[in-house]
Amino acid sequence: MPKARAAKEPSFEQAFEELGVVVERLEAGDLPLEEALALFERGQELAIRCSEMLDKAELRLKTLAAEDLAAVRDDDADEEQ
Repeated sequence: MPKARAAKEPSFEQAFEELGVVVERLEAGDLPLEEALALFERGQELAIRCSEMLDKAELRLKTLAAEDLAAVRDDDADEEQ
């Protein structure tokens, strides 16, 4: 069973979607300074979160690929004997 996420930690998809909304609002350029700064900070948080999740996914894929390669090599070695 997957680990339960804390309520404040969005999934990658949620964070990426929210980041897109933040960027759109900032690009519109019609926000008061304080709101724009708050949105920018939120965007930074979301970008970091997405980056961390992508890094973890990449590491997981590399680990799985390495395990699969090792298993294939073991199978090949067993067949040669």
